Amino acid sequence: MSVTELHSALQLRPGESPFPWQADLVASFVRSLGERISLDIPTGLGKTSVMAAWLVARAKGAQLPRRLVYVVDRRAVVDQATTEAERLRDWVGETPPVRRALRLSDDQQLAISTLRGHHADNREWLSDPAAPAIIVGTVDMIGSRLLFEGYGVSRKMRPYHAGLLGSDTLFVLDEAHLVPPFEKLLETLVCDDHVVGRSDGGTEIVPKINLISLSATGRSFEGEVIRLSDADLEHPVVRKRLNAPKRLSFVESDGATPLPELLAEQAWGLADRGQSNVRVIVFSNSRDVADKALTAIQKLASGKGKQKVEIDTELFVGSRRVRERTLASDWLQERGFLAGSEERPVRPAFVFATSAGEVGVDLDADHMVCDLVQWERMVQRLGRVNRRGDGDAQVRVIVERVSPASATQKALQKPEGERTAAESKKVDEFTAAVEQAKADERGAINVHMRPFLFLPKDDTCRDASPGAIRLLKSKADGNPEIAAAIAGATSSAPLRPALTRAVVDAWSMTSLERHTGRPVVSPWLRGWVGEEPQTTVVWRRWLPVCIGSKASDKKREADAEAFFEQAPPHLSEQLEARSSAVHDWLINSGKVFLKALAKTEPNGDHNMPEDQPILQRDSTIGVILTQSMDVVRILTLGDIDFDGDDKKEHKRRKDALRIALYDNLLVVCREIEGLNENGLLDDKTKHSQTVTGDDEAWEETGFRVRSVKADDGTAATEDTGWRTCFRFVSQVATGGESEGEPQAWLLVEKRIQSASSEDSRAISHSPQSLADHRAWAVAEADYLSRQLELPEQYSHMLRIAARLHDEGKSSDRWQNAFSAPVEGRPYAKTCGPVKPRLLDGYRHEFGSLRHVESDDEFKALSPDLQDLALHMVAAHHGSARPLIRMDACDDAPPSALEERARDVALRFVRLQRRWGPWRLAWWESLLRAADQRASRRLDLANANHETEATHG
Repeated sequence: MSVTELHSALQLRPGESPFPWQADLVASFVRSLGERISLDIPTGLGKTSVMAAWLVARAKGAQLPRRLVYVVDRRAVVDQATTEAERLRDWVGETPPVRRALRLSDDQQLAISTLRGHHADNREWLSDPAAPAIIVGTVDMIGSRLLFEGYGVSRKMRPYHAGLLGSDTLFVLDEAHLVPPFEKLLETLVCDDHVVGRSDGGTEIVPKINLISLSATGRSFEGEVIRLSDADLEHPVVRKRLNAPKRLSFVESDGATPLPELLAEQAWGLADRGQSNVRVIVFSNSRDVADKALTAIQKLASGKGKQKVEIDTELFVGSRRVRERTLASDWLQERGFLAGSEERPVRPAFVFATSAGEVGVDLDADHMVCDLVQWERMVQRLGRVNRRGDGDAQVRVIVERVSPASATQKALQKPEGERTAAESKKVDEFTAAVEQAKADERGAINVHMRPFLFLPKDDTCRDASPGAIRLLKSKADGNPEIAAAIAGATSSAPLRPALTRAVVDAWSMTSLERHTGRPVVSPWLRGWVGEEPQTTVVWRRWLPVCIGSKASDKKREADAEAFFEQAPPHLSEQLEARSSAVHDWLINSGKVFLKALAKTEPNGDHNMPEDQPILQRDSTIGVILTQSMDVVRILTLGDIDFDGDDKKEHKRRKDALRIALYDNLLVVCREIEGLNENGLLDDKTKHSQTVTGDDEAWEETGFRVRSVKADDGTAATEDTGWRTCFRFVSQVATGGESEGEPQAWLLVEKRIQSASSEDSRAISHSPQSLADHRAWAVAEADYLSRQLELPEQYSHMLRIAARLHDEGKSSDRWQNAFSAPVEGRPYAKTCGPVKPRLLDGYRHEFGSLRHVESDDEFKALSPDLQDLALHMVAAHHGSARPLIRMDACDDAPPSALEERARDVALRFVRLQRRWGPWRLAWWESLLRAADQRASRRLDLANANHETEATHG
């Protein structure tokens, strides 16, 4: 295997060469990919290059999965995987031989979906199941979608995601030691045929999944293990990075000085008290400590009466939106904190980081200060200093001792003879506790320190270079004392539930809104852990509220769910924070408006600044959603008013609000401020948001929301590149003959390039006949069959299903409800608007089944293929798992319709038993992809036609 392609993919300079382990990995991929591989490579030696190795091997004809899913921990702020995916996309586009080898057309790019930038969760990988794609996602994002629960994904789209993730996919789990439950879940899907359902040889048709675990912490590994070879150790770059000087020393606290001040003082000393323009990273275990340490170093730089020193500081935590994370990445790049950057700081620069800086980011500082945490986290932190081996890093680790309470602290400051008896007792108890902690070599602090005591030592420091850590890990195999020290300092894996076929079957029944046997998926992703619940916050200008409506709460919630299905919270606009912090922030932010209302003048005037928006007590300020996009609660301003005399009732309501926020998503109106310029929650901020995720200027979401008056019309937008996919009645008339009539609408409009939702694809800028759409869908099904090299009998079945999947649209009910032109019917696409009352719940997929069963080509198929074709047609908009609505279908008597609906459910059960949950969902995804690709062809044709007309 020539390394030329790998050299090009890694974009190495002349004279540079790939690491031997990287070339060996490509060779291994080309020969045969094992189901389960572990990569034990120290931090800083290019583990993300697994993507390049996979891509090069596929270009060389290796039989590898088409999709590579790179999974990172949710704490990552600036993920290196996104940068690597974007770089490889550009490389493929600029290298025609590679593009052709990957079977990409001249106008087709490598599909990537990442965690930030324009590719953030864009889902373009869904459009072509036969094309190579790189998907970068978090454990929660990928894991929930794999298990048919899809955080942030509509119920109808969940099988689509699960089918493509659960088949023909190579999972690369970065920092696998952080999420052992998810690693075990993937191992089960790779190795357990009963859970997956591979007993009948179907894997010859539906490609399986593979797993590569990445870790640099010396944990135990499963399957084939790839480590550094002797050739790697001779590579000049590897040798330099393994031997990168990192001189570690412990600094014991005095038990009196707060940890933030200790961290700041040590960092200030490493910067020669502001006289050296160095990069220092300061790690702490909590956001609060990081905040206070940053403030402390700013105080030190202020001079305290001496000359002030100009410094740069950055708080590097996970609780911010992707947009602000990108700004943080730019800050790091400009000051040389990202590995390989040629920039250098012009003044002392300090980054104060929590666990967000430990993983997924190629940080590189000159020196480091930190508190003492678990072994695997310390190894990760050490990988963020002198990463390339160009400097001589000092690492100061603060070892905390027993800290006195405030009363004891005051007593300690008094001379011994001036203390009262009570104060003397406090001092004595504190002194005894300190001595006990020092003597207890098995205390938590000392347990975490013990592995480092086996590292080589000079007069003042220990060698914490990657090479020394690697040697220590190898010694542990034959030295029980070292092995025990590392094991004792390492976090215990959380308990986790077993993955069973019954549980997976329950998750896969996505057309059931409620299922008593369907548990939440989080324990399978992260185990049973004691972490504080998190809440995701999104700001929007427009919320799904209908002014003047007298609808029931159930109807309002259903309408809100329909709105968010079309305008879902996007990854780029989400901020994740502790639920308790979000709870307090929301209440404090609402007090501004509540106080203003309390001061309302008798004439109705508000005592508010002119530029401050006015909210009423009954104004909707937010919607709480589950991660699965079901409405938990719609909040008004009055719901967060807890002033008054009934303290017991207020506590009950506060607790109910807090619980509603646990591990859920809060979409809040932008009038509720509290996001500072750094993208962090702050109820005292004066920073004002001008752009929200539903605004056209926020390009990453792929949609916009506009408010229009009823007399302005509600037809699709005339803007080239946009289509109206959903209309929400935002105001109705009250009183008089027109009561209840729409007065205003919210239009959800999507970019042509954006992935469509299930039902919105029937609306287009120009109508398309059913015959034309049928022909295009068959052509796309044929394309997918050829690219996937399906056996001819299955290709034939897929083409039949594609030809007949939309025949139910020929119903007069559907044509009238979608405002199809009278001439030329039946149409598959219309210009709208949709009239839901006429549609009356009719599902055209259900109506198509009669047409399929009466087709001569279909009748010639084998019974098994007939079953599969019928299910694919019934499920091509996400239904039939196992139930499908039969409302308003009038092509047969009710008894026959009930029998048809029963057959749909029983067919799902039969096919799931034969193919397994993920392989059946994969088959569904092929027809859905063919249908969506045909729809997108029409959208692009319309856009091109309008562009040509505009330019004459």
